[in-house]
Amino acid sequence: MISLETQHFNINRILLLIIGLWPYQRSLLVEFQLILLYGILMTFIVFQLTTFITAECTLDLIYKVLSSAFFYICFAIKYNSFWINADIIRTSLKQLQDVCNEITDKNEIAIIEKYGDKAKRITITILFLGMFYQVTFTLIYIWPYIHHIMAFTNKSRSHSSVHIMTEYFIDQEKHSYLVTLHRHAACCIGLLAMITTGTMLLTYAQHTCAMISIACYRIEHAMDILLKGYKNEQKSCEEIIHAVNIHRKAMNLINFLISNFSGSYFCLMAAGVLCLSCNLLRLTSFTGNIGQLILSLTNLIIQYVYLFLANYTAQEVTDHNEYLFTTVYNVRWYMAPIRTQKMILFLLQRGTKSFHLILGGVFVASLQSAASIASASISYFTVLYSTQQE
Repeated sequence: MISLETQHFNINRILLLIIGLWPYQRSLLVEFQLILLYGILMTFIVFQLTTFITAECTLDLIYKVLSSAFFYICFAIKYNSFWINADIIRTSLKQLQDVCNEITDKNEIAIIEKYGDKAKRITITILFLGMFYQVTFTLIYIWPYIHHIMAFTNKSRSHSSVHIMTEYFIDQEKHSYLVTLHRHAACCIGLLAMITTGTMLLTYAQHTCAMISIACYRIEHAMDILLKGYKNEQKSCEEIIHAVNIHRKAMNLINFLISNFSGSYFCLMAAGVLCLSCNLLRLTSFTGNIGQLILSLTNLIIQYVYLFLANYTAQEVTDHNEYLFTTVYNVRWYMAPIRTQKMILFLLQRGTKSFHLILGGVFVASLQSAASIASASISYFTVLYSTQQE
């Protein structure tokens, strides 16, 4: 028996528990953890936007504030999407576990294990990339202090930073360590939320791909049984029925999960495009501040990597679905009895209609769509840049 929680989703479970988003065991303490962590993230966004109240509002200030604010708004949207959809995630995991409980063939279990291991490797890789970003973010702020100490100067150094502009309505020089703690806590929470929620959906999608691969295996196995003799026709038909059933369940599972995140994905795409455009603009307005350059560059890398991985995962589901019907077409179905040929004909007819994951209710997730979003962000950047030049 395959235990998804302890075998394939164990890393995702630990990460989600850290930020209070694991959909099981939702005690009062966990609810308090959620409110505290989400509050830290949201207040950091608010204190960035309050800069417009006290500072002179110029185009340069707007781009500088929004490039960072929208980056953290993307974090907040991902965090909130898992919080409000906890029941959906719990139901989806239960349905996936029920499907896995029905799998007893050792070859089919091996397919599930293969895709589960692949999802784990991707999760670990993304986690290390996130840790690298957090270290980079920390070094950007502490390097001036290290340089100040190494220079053996007696002059006092300002604790304020212009990399991310904030307005706390307090003396930030006096309370610099609290401001720094808040900034880095918000970054850590937001980054962890983005990684954990993204890899959770990625792992779920990989298991959907595994189910489609099992359907391919069952069809091939059914034809192998049939070619051994027409006496095995009944058993072959049962295998084809099982293949159709697991394929149907795979499509229903992934559609059920994604459709309930449509509103969150729509907001995420809008915030993401604006974030990319503003960071591109901030990158082009480099004024010699290395910290600003590194921060904008890493923000862009994270956004583009996330955009690519999300759409690549959706593209994998689409490609697996198309491969299933390619498998049906390539098997020697013409040698099967008429009854079996009719069943396969229905499968081939299903293959004429492409399957795509729809994000936000309007966006078809694919590598081509990822390129379109990247192109849109560059187009908006061009418009904003021309406005700034004028």
